[in-house]
Amino acid sequence: MNITPLFILFIIVPILAVALLALNVLLAVHNPDEAKVSAYECGLNPILGQTRSTFQVHFFVVALLFLIFDLEILLLFPIGVTLYQVSSFGFSIAIVFFIVLTIGFVLEIGSGAISLNNLEVLKKSKE
Repeated sequence: MNITPLFILFIIVPILAVALLALNVLLAVHNPDEAKVSAYECGLNPILGQTRSTFQVHFFVVALLFLIFDLEILLLFPIGVTLYQVSSFGFSIAIVFFIVLTIGFVLEIGSGAISLNNLEVLKKSKE
């Protein structure tokens, strides 16, 4: 039998995944307590006596905005590599894309979604 990469991908990998999941279910210790079953960072009051604190949504927003802008900047790398092939039209499209990206970034800073001063965020969260 000739083992090809497609055979490994579609036959052996799913069998291995199911086997490892079955081993986990059979051999893992299942001892849930109240802390393990409770929802984590769900916005409710934290459990007394633990070190959990309420979740600041500001950090989540900054992370999402970073991800969006990081992926958009990543789209500029193919333009930089193929700049001789895309000529002036491709360069002008990249400049328009970069201008729109910069305007969006400035608007997000202006709206307060991204705070350049962490002290302002801390003051607003304490109020």
